[in-house]
Amino acid sequence: MHSKNMYTIAVLGNFTILLIVKREPSLHGPMYYFLCMLAVTDLVLSTSILPKMLNIFWFNSRKINFSACLTQLYFIHCFSVMESGIFVAMAFDRYVAICHPLRHFTILRNSVVAKIGLAVVPRGGRLVRAWLPFLLLARQWPYCRTNVIPHSYCEHMVMVKLACADIRISSYYGLFLVFFVTGVDLFFIAMSYIQILRAIFSLPTKDARVKTLGTCSSHLGVILAFYIPVLFSLLTHRFGQNVPLHFHILMANVYLLVPPMLNPIIYGVRTKEIQDRFLHLFTHKGI
Repeated sequence: MHSKNMYTIAVLGNFTILLIVKREPSLHGPMYYFLCMLAVTDLVLSTSILPKMLNIFWFNSRKINFSACLTQLYFIHCFSVMESGIFVAMAFDRYVAICHPLRHFTILRNSVVAKIGLAVVPRGGRLVRAWLPFLLLARQWPYCRTNVIPHSYCEHMVMVKLACADIRISSYYGLFLVFFVTGVDLFFIAMSYIQILRAIFSLPTKDARVKTLGTCSSHLGVILAFYIPVLFSLLTHRFGQNVPLHFHILMANVYLLVPPMLNPIIYGVRTKEIQDRFLHLFTHKGI
């Protein structure tokens, strides 16, 4: 699918989610607030790379200012970290809803959801400030080999490989930060789902287990759509020396373009409340 079409679907889908939740008071709950945070993050993340990418494809504009390149790199890492944090918050919401259903709205009051949201957003900025040493080093590195980035956007490991200097410290530092953030978030998500699965398999009937597990399917779908391409792209950059360049480029684009497109589709298909409000919105009220 062409990147322009993917971006169009991502924008329309995420704006539709925001509109539906805003207009329907019955959806003003923790799960849908977190979904709105995810939609906003997806919009910013995809928009951080698409304008330049479309300039490349449409107008053959293959130049980018070095400062603009570092700014793009900052936004990509910042909002990727935010998105990962939102997935942790959503996993906690599913844990409370399934393991403590009678206390769900008592534990996750609107004020608590707001505090979680306010913690996730600065967390992205704080963790990305840890990338500042790399950004400062990147400004000082000599790029005597080439200044051509074999990518459709500024990507960390590609810039590292362009420098004709000792980049081992920066490479290991970047690898540590990425796996530290991803590893901690995946640990908390895994712990939440271990408790969720224990609660599900303790239910008395198969129908109840299937129905309860179905309430987690959309969240599990978007987690897999985000983390699998991210980890695959990072690992192939560092350890897949024999992987063709075009495959590196494809995977790097997939993890920034596919999740923002798929997330509203997955939630729209797997969440009956959103399906019902979507049909009601477009068939009765219009937009």
